[in-house]
Amino acid sequence: MFRIPARLGALTRIRTVYRAATMTATSVLLLSAPTAAHAAPADPKDSGPNPLPVVIGNLQTWLMGILAAVATLFLVLAGVYWATAGGDPAQVDRAKGALKNALIGYGLAVLAPVLLQIVRGIVGG
Repeated sequence: MFRIPARLGALTRIRTVYRAATMTATSVLLLSAPTAAHAAPADPKDSGPNPLPVVIGNLQTWLMGILAAVATLFLVLAGVYWATAGGDPAQVDRAKGALKNALIGYGLAVLAPVLLQIVRGIVGG
């Protein structure tokens, strides 16, 4: 086996320490230098809260999305229950119940604009 003389081993360790110190100093120097902050300018047209029709429109969009997502979840669960029923009548009834819930959820998602239009009429927006 080849042995490195003690003098060369010490020299290698010194070079390694020097390189590590140089890299650390360079990193600290670069990270401590101030940089310009690029912030967006203030919007002078910010008029505060949204008017009621905009809020109701946003509510309609969110409500339809959430109802559709929950209905899709129930539809997938109904399919899993039905596929794993294996002839068990209780599991098939569970799948039918989940399918019914999915259809109700899709119906509510479709009716959400109508229901929110009723709310808009009541509130006067």
